Amino acid sequence: MNAGWKILLLAAVIFGAAFGAERMLVPGGVPVAFAERPQPLWSLETAFVLRAIELMAAGVAVIALILMLGAWARGHRRTV
Repeated sequence: MNAGWKILLLAAVIFGAAFGAERMLVPGGVPVAFAERPQPLWSLETAFVLRAIELMAAGVAVIALILMLGAWARGHRRTV
């Protein structure tokens, strides 16, 4: 399996795990504290950390996909 696909798959799995954990652990929590809707500090911190993991994994997946598509296009252009 190509290394790019491995990275993309790993990032997607990490994103899915963080997304599912956020929905299970803090279903009503958001990573921003609003004055109108108080929420416990542990909920706020957990939502913040899990959202950060989600965004990093999504960024890695997008970068891996762009690099793989660029490499594919470069290789395809040379053979034509």
